[in-house]
Amino acid sequence: MGTRRKSRELAMQMLFQGDLGKQTPDEVRKLFWASVADVDAETRGFTEDLYRVATTRQEEIDVLIEAHAQNWRIERMAVVDRNLIRAAVAEMIGFPNTPAAIIINESLDIGRRYAAPESIPFLNGVLDAIARDLLKKRLA
Repeated sequence: MGTRRKSRELAMQMLFQGDLGKQTPDEVRKLFWASVADVDAETRGFTEDLYRVATTRQEEIDVLIEAHAQNWRIERMAVVDRNLIRAAVAEMIGFPNTPAAIIINESLDIGRRYAAPESIPFLNGVLDAIARDLLKKRLA
């Protein structure tokens, strides 16, 4: 597994852990890294970058998700799904030079490992719609 793929997966796991508990992002970070072994500095660094963008811009990210997830409120989504989408959107916002197609494909691959099979078309649709919206805003 590549560095970026592993970082995306770890960021989703950190967001998942934070979503389930009532810890601050710093507490989640500390607990998470205490339980993860053998992560190289590059992977950890990109994971931290994604997590930071996702947590500091969560309100903006959640508004985007709800605007593009037809008839779905964020709190009604499966925990894995919403945090996988949050991590991907954080990357789209925080790292605009990474092609959205790569972010979406990597997210779907991670989703195939952690989400329900019926979630994959949902994840694809929401991420694609958000990517198109963000691209329009950048070009405007």
